Formats: sequence, C-alpha cells, structure tokens
Amino acid sequence: MTEDLQHWYAVYTRPRWEKKIAAVLEAKGIRHYCPLNKVNRQWSDRRKVVLEPLFKGYIFVYIDDRNKWDIRNIDGILNYVYWLGKPAVIRDSDIDTIKKFLQEFEEVKVVSTSISPNDKVLIKQGLLMDYEGIVIEVAGNTAKVKIRGLGVELNAIFKKENLQRLREL
Repeated sequence: MTEDLQHWYAVYTRPRWEKKIAAVLEAKGIRHYCPLNKVNRQWSDRRKVVLEPLFKGYIFVYIDDRNKWDIRNIDGILNYVYWLGKPAVIRDSDIDTIKKFLQEFEEVKVVSTSISPNDKVLIKQGLLMDYEGIVIEVAGNTAKVKIRGLGVELNAIFKKENLQRLREL
C-alpha cells in the first residue's frame, strides 16, 4: 500500500502572474502560498500600501507526488524549480519561516547573496544593464565586476542586488 505524500514545491510563473495563478489555484482547491509583501508606493497624487509578491516569478504549491505534474497544465505556470534533476521539495518549516517573517516585518526585500569571486554575472540595472562580467571581489553589499567589451576591459563596483549570477552550462 503506497501512501501519497504531499510536499511544498516552488513553481516558476509568467512574469507578474503570481496573484493570478494564486486565484486560479484557490478556485481549483489546490493549496498554495504566494507570499505577499506590504510595500509603500508613491504616485504623484497619493501614497498607498500595495501587496506585491515577495518572490517575483515564483509561487509555492502543496501537492501530492502522484498529481504534481498536473499543475503544469495551469496557464501561467511554466515549470517546477529543479534541484539535482528533480522538482525541489520545500520544507514545511521554510514555508512557516517565510509566513512568520512577513507577519513580523513590512517592506521585506529578497537579495541574493550567493555571488562570489570568479562567478559569471549579468548586470540587471543601470548604464551597463544586460552586460555580462566576472566577479573579482565581494565586499558587503557590493561586488567588483570585470566587464570585457569593445576591445577594452572595465572594472566597476555594483550593488549585489543589481547582479544576477549566471549558471554555467
């Protein structure tokens, strides 16, 4: 007798579809979690607190192993987040930690800290946006990046939040 175990999984979504997919999952009765962050936004005529997804492009689903592939048929869900060739299982304690953290704090910011020397990175913002480079050194919230192009080599310091680590294929 095999027992269907349920686990939390992270799935990739279309950009800015996190709340739409959460509504679809809710309507289908599928347990899910889309962590929302309270953020103050300023417009020219008003200031407002809005709820934005904490993890842009991701949502968590709690589903049994037998039916986990059916979730990919939902419009807007692109694929599972993989770890070691299989859909990554998220621990219940990790989901609980995120929930508690969001209850305690407002305007939470997710920053990748996995950048280290010799990593290949993509610059996400600023004048050199979409250029690739190699991390030379990391200090606090910044990283010194070597960029090659136009027959020259540039060294520039960037905030780590403006860098995206590229995976080697």
